[in-house]
Amino acid sequence: MREIYYEQIKAAVKQCVLKANLELPEDIEAALRVAWAGEDSERARGLLQIMLDNAEMARQQRMAICQDTGLVAVTISIGQDVHIVGGDINEAVNAGIREGYQEGWFRKSVVTDPLERVNSGDNTPAVIHYELAAGDHFIITVLPKGAGSENMGQLTMLKPAQGWEGVRDFVVKVVKEAGGNACPPVIVGVGIGGNMEMASYLAKKALLRPINRRHNKPRLAQLEQELLKMVNRLGLGPQGLGGATTALAVNIESYPTHIACLPVAVSLGCHATRRSSCEL
Repeated sequence: MREIYYEQIKAAVKQCVLKANLELPEDIEAALRVAWAGEDSERARGLLQIMLDNAEMARQQRMAICQDTGLVAVTISIGQDVHIVGGDINEAVNAGIREGYQEGWFRKSVVTDPLERVNSGDNTPAVIHYELAAGDHFIITVLPKGAGSENMGQLTMLKPAQGWEGVRDFVVKVVKEAGGNACPPVIVGVGIGGNMEMASYLAKKALLRPINRRHNKPRLAQLEQELLKMVNRLGLGPQGLGGATTALAVNIESYPTHIACLPVAVSLGCHATRRSSCEL
């Protein structure tokens, strides 16, 4: 049995939220540079350049990439041979977020009740997902996600007969309806299968995969590429002001489902989709 301590988890989460909010992932920054080089529109190129300059300034000056430092979604992949010592794992995660957001001077955006709307003052609690598997590993991934992109996500329960075409139509519809509200160029996370909550979880999980890595199932990898072309043909462009780059990538995750179901969820990540992982 491997022991992992409360303080280790807290410190790791703190560093993850600091890095995520200050440093744009390399794969996303590289994709923005490719998009800049491929744009014909001067306005679109100018906007992409501002995004690249912003990422560089955030990294150099240790300032938040975006003023909306989000509600933090945390995914913890934990081996069944791990034992947590010294305190509650959920509190360790939230303590790490609390300290990280205080040290980084990041905006606190969490309210303690969805209707009463009282700010918690420290950007907690997080949304925490656990994935239990064999072994003694412990991997933390954080996704601080702002409301602009989060509010544009959608879920639908398609009929199985709608198949691939139905999935394609729904994904394109979601991106089109989002327009500039999700701060494009976006990353499109798509969850297919499971049930309602699983499809939504898969869509969010899809945003955690580097955008330069396609799905390991050839048919889904092909669909990712098809959808990216369809989305970019919308012409929404950077910030919804026109251009060839509406999306940087489409990432799909799937799961088995009921014979009578075809759940599909879409979670949009903005041009500054922030994520960071560490392993203890």
